[in-house]
This record gives sequence, structure tokens and C-alpha cells, in this order.
Amino acid sequence: MSESSILNNAARILKLVQEGTPADQALRDSLTQTRHYTAPGDRREISRAVFTYYRWWRWLGENDSLQKQLTAALDLQARFNKNPASIKPAALASRAVPDWLKAEMEVIPAAWLQQLQREPTLWIRTKQSLGPKVTTALNNCTPASLPATGELTTAFSYSGITDLYRADGFQSGEFEIQDLASQLVGHAAAPQPGETWWDACAGEGGKTMHLSDLMQNKGLLWASDRSLRRLAKLKERAARAKVFNFRAAPWEGTKQLPTKTKFDGILLDAPCSGVGTWQRNPHARWTTTPKDVHELAAVQAQLLENICGSLKPGGRLVYAVCTLTRAETTAVADAFTAAHPELVPIPVLGRTAQLTLWPHELGANGMFIAAWKKR
Repeated sequence: MSESSILNNAARILKLVQEGTPADQALRDSLTQTRHYTAPGDRREISRAVFTYYRWWRWLGENDSLQKQLTAALDLQARFNKNPASIKPAALASRAVPDWLKAEMEVIPAAWLQQLQREPTLWIRTKQSLGPKVTTALNNCTPASLPATGELTTAFSYSGITDLYRADGFQSGEFEIQDLASQLVGHAAAPQPGETWWDACAGEGGKTMHLSDLMQNKGLLWASDRSLRRLAKLKERAARAKVFNFRAAPWEGTKQLPTKTKFDGILLDAPCSGVGTWQRNPHARWTTTPKDVHELAAVQAQLLENICGSLKPGGRLVYAVCTLTRAETTAVADAFTAAHPELVPIPVLGRTAQLTLWPHELGANGMFIAAWKKR
């Protein structure tokens, strides 16, 4: 496909977004429709152009055609990739994120703003002991190595061009595509074989699959979500990954819980504003609002209240959100700690009881994790 064709296809997707279709849905629907006559490499370039457009949106001439704006965005990306210092910190501070964010974060590191303009790293998680087999088959894999945890034997960045969803190892459940920050949430929970755990907002099951692997498919793992569609996807993924120690149940997030079981551990990967994912999903920078932040903070606090009574004595509660706003992170955790003296804050990944994982330090999504243990 020629460069002009890629730009025209990307412009068509951008028009759909401007008409109200979410960017990820517009991309997914459009690329699915053209799958039979576009090569995988072309689809990657179309996706890249769309995301690059939103990454550099505030630098573009709004009166220019979409094709011209896309060209300018791709040129800015190439210039930045070659020399990140070519984009000044003041320009990043004023253009890379919405103006309201300054009031919602304790600090906005210059290094984070610079990281937001980089193209994201693709991370995979292998099943335990299968790292060498998977990475030998795929090639282009680099193990994650972190100051706090050392080398993770199941986490790898992938820099190849293979469609991972079609790879044999993915189809047989040997590895999952999962961001490194999400993988670290599983390691923070650290469930043990034979324990009983609850993944309270499981979504499509990325963290459920990881918890099960850490439990060696032993014990019992409840997975709940308000979306029946997401739970159906979770069951598909579990079958592919040969995960058998789980029960899926719908839960609306209310005081009416899906089970009366008492748990050794509960993971609440709560719905959030997603500020920590803005490198991977730059369109969300321009659609998320302060109202979203504060409405979701109230939801997060209520979810914690609803689930904490399901812990056994000595049980662990892990709270995680892929956002960096004060209202959804430290404010929620501090208020919950103050309201529940029966729950003692405990270290996360061997560090503090409240841990912020920054994208520029991790090369992955931003994440906040807090943990408690019931007396």
C-alpha cells in the first residue's frame, strides 16, 4: 500500500472518530473490514498514523486537511524519535496533555511528558517456566529487569513484526499480550497455590489468567465483572490458556456480592480514568475530563467498601488503578485506610504500601497499587 493510501485510510478513521466513534473501535472496525485486502504491515502503519495524530494533536494546524495533519504528525514523531530533546519541555508541558491535568496530579514529571510522546512498548507474559520456549520461537524478545524486583522470568518486551495473536504460542495459551504494569499488579498480589482469591473487576481476564498461573492452577479463583460480554471473553481466554481453577460470575459492584466466600486475597483492579495509559491510547488525553476523574474516584471508594468484608483474617487486599490522578490514587487509599483500622497497609513489591509505577521509569503504562492485610 502506498504512503498516500495509508494516509487516506487513516484520515477515514479519524473522520469516524470526529463523528463520535471511539478511536479504538473505529480502528478495530475499519481494519477488520479491510483485512482481506490489506497486508498486516499496512494495517500496522494505518494504526500507527492514527495514534501518532492524537499524540501530536496540539502541534497540528486545525485548518489543514487530515492528510496534511497526519503527515505533519508523522514528521514530528520521526524528529522526536531521532532526538527527543528537539521538542522543548515547555512545549510538552503545554501541548502533550490537557490543561486540567495540572490540578489533578501532585506532580507532572517532565520525563513522563516526554515518555508520552514515544511509541509504546509491546509486552508479553509467558506462563511460568515457558519463557525460554516462547522467546526462542518468537525472537526479538527482551526480558524485563526492574530495580525493585530484578529480572522477571515471564515478562518480555517484543520488538518483532509477527502478528502475535496468530502466533502458535499465543493460540496454545503459552503466552499473553499484557502490559508490564499489569503484570506487576499480579506479582504484587502474589497469590499462592491452594489459596482462594477474588479478581473483583476482572474485565476480559488478563489479570485473572496471571493470578491463576501464579497459583499453578490450584486453589480457587473467583472472577467477576458487570459485563457479560467481558466475562464471555474471559472464559474463551481461560479455555485457550488451560485455566481451570476459576469461577466467573456477574457482579454490578453493589453490596450484593456474587458469593459469600471468604478470601485469602482480593484484587480490585478498579475502573479508572486511565491517565496512566495515555502513551498507549493518546486519543483518551482529549476525551477524559475532570468530571470522569471524580466520578470514578467515588466508584473506586465504594467498591473497596463493598468487598473488604469478604477477607479472611490475615487476608490481603490489593487495589490497583492505571491512572495517576490524586483523587483516584492516594486520596482513595488514604481515606480507606483511615476508615478501616482492621486493615493494615503492607508493602507493595517490597517497597511502600502505596506504590506509583511511572511510565518513564517502567517503559509501560502508569499504575498505582496499594495493599492491606486484615488483622
